[in-house]
Amino acid sequence: MSTVTVIGAGNLGSVVAGIAAKGGTGVQVLARDPEKAKAVAGPLGGTAGTVGDAITGEIVVLAVPYPAVADVLSTYPGAFDGKVLVDVSNPVDFSTFDDLTVPADSSAAKLLQDAVPAANVVKAFNANFGATLGTGAAGPVQTAVLVAGDDAAAKEALVDLVTAAGLRAVDAGSLKRARELEAIGFLQITLAGAEKISWTGGFTLVH
Repeated sequence: MSTVTVIGAGNLGSVVAGIAAKGGTGVQVLARDPEKAKAVAGPLGGTAGTVGDAITGEIVVLAVPYPAVADVLSTYPGAFDGKVLVDVSNPVDFSTFDDLTVPADSSAAKLLQDAVPAANVVKAFNANFGATLGTGAAGPVQTAVLVAGDDAAAKEALVDLVTAAGLRAVDAGSLKRARELEAIGFLQITLAGAEKISWTGGFTLVH
């Protein structure tokens, strides 16, 4: 089983770290605030550190807001080469809450892959609320994590991680599908923000 480094100790980063640990995967949590990283990693039996410390995971989850991704990349030049790099971001324009900040014919994941071409970028977790990942259910339905990427082995590694924790993972296709996943994530966020749906619900798949 691959080891996992989660960069970011916020809500989603904490939940993804928990998913990895539940599935029996070793976890490293890195954050700007090392105390927050310790608070997440400690109960999971993982290791904690500060952003800038050496990355130990074969799978790296960028659990930071989209505007912070560029800063993480500049902190780790070349460090993601050959790794499975998981993009969980939803590049929402929070100044208007009415658009995405990436070109309409692209995605945050595609731009990330362009920035680190030697990494194997996978889009996942962005179409799930943290609560549904943590409980394993969206309402009465099992949580499903949609996974998109161009490298089959990278997708398989992430699917294995998710399913080992008791969640359902679905291969959504190539990295091109990240555009649609980000649209789903955006729509889900706006619906919850308008109190049309609960933050403990949202979209999922049924068999």
